[in-house]
Amino acid sequence: MKFYDLAGSPNTRRVRIFMAEKNLDIPAVMVDMMKGENRTAKFLETKNSLGLLPVLELDDGSCIAESVAICRYLELQHPEPPLFGRDAREQAQVEMWNRRMEHEILLPAMHAFVHSHKMWDGRMEQIPAWADACRDKIRERYDWLDKELAGRDFVATADYTVADITAQCAVLLAKGVCDVRIADEQVNLAAWWERVATRPTARA
Repeated sequence: MKFYDLAGSPNTRRVRIFMAEKNLDIPAVMVDMMKGENRTAKFLETKNSLGLLPVLELDDGSCIAESVAICRYLELQHPEPPLFGRDAREQAQVEMWNRRMEHEILLPAMHAFVHSHKMWDGRMEQIPAWADACRDKIRERYDWLDKELAGRDFVATADYTVADITAQCAVLLAKGVCDVRIADEQVNLAAWWERVATRPTARA
């Protein structure tokens, strides 16, 4: 297998952390988006017709795109430790919370980044007011998540799961490129962040 990676991407980071938690060593191929390597005819024809990353290439040459789809494939191939839940109820909880972390925090952080960072200047139309609105939404969702985390260590279940991975990638992006940080009064969220950020896999 080969893993087509993109430096700095929260979605590729999700898979890297997931693979590290599974103790998987899959060779990586770094793709330079700024040079358009993900938009070449060969990449579009053989890896991902949308030109997006990450992509997992299987031994038979077929490819799986989308970070959660890749993680689900790896979960089925390598079920221990379970990162999508241990039974039907846990799996539903993980699915619910992973989608929440994605839609309520990660996507607003990505929108704020795209519509405000100089990296995207000239590459697409930027709407600064939308970036500001997305930052405000993240702050609101941090308040919500802080309350939800009261009395528990992780986002979805008693164990660390893919929902935590998605959340930590979202928080890292919000902090790094959107200048949105966990507030001092958000003690539950801060304690969760300390737990996940100090895991050996956090820098994957």
